[in-house]
Amino acid sequence: MAAEVGKRPDRKPMGRLRLVSQKLLPMGERPGAVADVVRWMTAMQAQDLQAALWAVGVRLPDSGLSTIRSALDSGSIVRSWPMRGTLHLVAPEDLRWMLDLTAERLTRGIAARHRELGITWADVEACRDIALGRISAGGPVSRTDLFKEFDAAGQPTGGQRGIHILGTLCRHGWLVQGPLAGNQQLLVAFDEWIPVSRRLDRAEAIAEFLLRYLRSHGPATVRDFAWWTQIPLTEVRVALEEIRSRLVELELDGTGYWMSPETAALLDTGVPGSRSVLLLPGFDEFLLGYTDRSLVLPPEHTNKIVPGGNGVFRKTVVAAGEVIGTWGREGTSRTAAVVPELFDGSGALGPAAQVAFARSARRYLEFLET
Repeated sequence: MAAEVGKRPDRKPMGRLRLVSQKLLPMGERPGAVADVVRWMTAMQAQDLQAALWAVGVRLPDSGLSTIRSALDSGSIVRSWPMRGTLHLVAPEDLRWMLDLTAERLTRGIAARHRELGITWADVEACRDIALGRISAGGPVSRTDLFKEFDAAGQPTGGQRGIHILGTLCRHGWLVQGPLAGNQQLLVAFDEWIPVSRRLDRAEAIAEFLLRYLRSHGPATVRDFAWWTQIPLTEVRVALEEIRSRLVELELDGTGYWMSPETAALLDTGVPGSRSVLLLPGFDEFLLGYTDRSLVLPPEHTNKIVPGGNGVFRKTVVAAGEVIGTWGREGTSRTAAVVPELFDGSGALGPAAQVAFARSARRYLEFLET
C-alpha cells in the first residue's frame, strides 16, 4: 500500500512540487556534480545539445558551460538514444540496461523505414565492423568522417540511411557519443568508453526506471512514464505494484499522481517556489517529460511553446511552477540580454517577479561565460 500524506492537493502547487522533484528549487540535498544531476533525473532530453547543457546547468548551482562540457568529455555523463529514438543524457552505468529495455521495441517500430532505406542486418554488422575498426586505428571519429568510411565501403549514407545505421549501432551498444569537438560529439566504442555497465533483468529494470522517474519527475502518472519510455502500460502497472510502498499517491480530478514521500510531505509543511521565476531551455524535462502537460502549461498556450505541433520546444519562462511565456537571448557578450515574451502580451512582470527574473537571467548569462 502506498504511503499517505495529510493534505489532498489542488492544481495550484503541482507545478512547484515538480520543480522540487526536478532539483529546480534550492531545497533539500543539492547536486554536487554534473553526474549527480543526470543520475537523479534518470534521463534528460538532449537532442538539442546547447539546450541540454543549460538543462543541467540550471539544476547545478555555480556551474558553468565548461563544467557540463567537461563532463561529456570525461564520460561522467553520456548522450545516446536510450528511449523514444531521441537523444538523452544519462549516467554511463545506466545506459546499457536502458538500451536492453527499449531497443528491441524501437527496432520493430522502425523496421519498415529500414526496409525503405535498404538497411539489412548484414549492412548493420558490416558498418559495425567498419566503425570499430576505424576507432581502434584512429581513436574517436566524427560523424562526417565515419560516414565517409561507410560510403567508401559501399554503405551509402544519404537520405537518412547513415543516421539510421548510426542510431542502430548506438542502440545495440557498439558505439556511443563521446568527447566534444566544438559543438559536435565524436563517436567512440561503447565498451571502451563505458567499461562498467549494469545489467538488469526486464522486470527489475522497469521497476527501477519507474521509481527513479516518479521520484525525479513527480507528481506524475504511470501514463506519463509509459509515454516517456514507450514501455507498454501493462508492464508499467506490474512494476508499480513492486515499488508503490516507496511512493505517495495523490488523487487530483480522478487521476492518480505519484511522487516521493519527501516531495509529498511539502503539502503539509509548505510548498516552496511561490515567487520563483526560472528560465528553462527548450526541451526541458519540466515540460517535455510528461504526456499531459496541462498541470504547468495552459492548453491554450501550447502552440506558443511548440508552434504548429512541430516537435520543437521553445525556451520557457516558469513562474511559481507555471509556464507563463517564452524567452530569448539578444545581443552578444557584454551587450547580451534576456528578453521575455509573456503569454498575456503585456511584456511586464510584477516587481517581485522582475527581481526573480533578473536573477535568473544573470545566472544564465554567467553560465554561458564560465
